[in-house]
Amino acid sequence: MTEAEEVVTLVDEEGEEHDFTVIDIIEVDGSEYAILLPVDEESNEAIILKFTQDEEGNELLVDIEDDEEWEKVSDAWEEMIAGEEVE
Repeated sequence: MTEAEEVVTLVDEEGEEHDFTVIDIIEVDGSEYAILLPVDEESNEAIILKFTQDEEGNELLVDIEDDEEWEKVSDAWEEMIAGEEVE
């Protein structure tokens, strides 16, 4: 789990900014993923985005477009949460 709550601002397709709290950053099959929770929205549903880099080497967060990859990451995060609840 991340040590301190970090807030990131993401820009959607319409150019609107949205703030998210970084809940966790996990690694699955050699790739890193951010688990994010909306700050201002009424939804308490976390989203999962994949870390990648653009041509200049800037770090980006992108949607996971492959359903199998998304399921694998979601399952890994749920297992981590279940393990922490047991402790």
